[in-house]
Amino acid sequence: MTDSALGSVLLVEDDDDLRTLVANRLGEAGFRVVTAATGPDALDAVARAVPDLVLLDVMLPGLDGIEVCRRLRAEHPLLYIMMLTARAEEIDRVVGLEVGADDYVTKPFSLQEVVARVRSALRRLRRVQEHLQHPPTEEDAEDPVTFDDLTVDPLRRIVMRGGNEIHLTVREFDLLFFLAQHADRPFSRMQLLDRIWGIQYEGYDRTIDSHVQRLRAKIEDDPANPRFVRTVWGVGYKLASEAE
Repeated sequence: MTDSALGSVLLVEDDDDLRTLVANRLGEAGFRVVTAATGPDALDAVARAVPDLVLLDVMLPGLDGIEVCRRLRAEHPLLYIMMLTARAEEIDRVVGLEVGADDYVTKPFSLQEVVARVRSALRRLRRVQEHLQHPPTEEDAEDPVTFDDLTVDPLRRIVMRGGNEIHLTVREFDLLFFLAQHADRPFSRMQLLDRIWGIQYEGYDRTIDSHVQRLRAKIEDDPANPRFVRTVWGVGYKLASEAE
């Protein structure tokens, strides 16, 4: 994380008034803020200095936020990406999550909500980074969890499958490890949101669905017929300890 006490934020928004308003409020809250008005400007800003979090509007002219998210995720697996979407446009939220966004905020939003969501995300990210920089001792660390050839190692925050490391985002790892810790126990989408995200999402459960879909694409041999992260119809998801 950056030298700023709370972390750095890249705000990508083409509306000049809204961009200024949000940037000023984030700055007042203690974040170091860089702004961009277009997709190419956002990519250039990240190339110069990778922020801790990107607050990214979907509806950008030219290169839209979905494509910017896709490119950023490909280059920076651990970068926290929070999308700004129109409340009526559910498809934007779904697609944004599917291409790698960690979270979203719907417009119209209150400045207080944005600050709270950014603060919560960066607090979790700081804990992850501190863990990686100063991991607990072997005695204090939680043990790796292994199912067949899949191993989830919380000490190093890595996932191995068949001897190969699988690169997950912060949210993907947290979700997989939580399910692995409670193998064979099903959790509803809202339970997972509460346990992993730590906040309510106004009942929008596609957040979990999209993260599960991305997890399956990375860890399963056949994502359409998953061995590990399975759907429990009428409930939610679980990690199965044994193959069927």
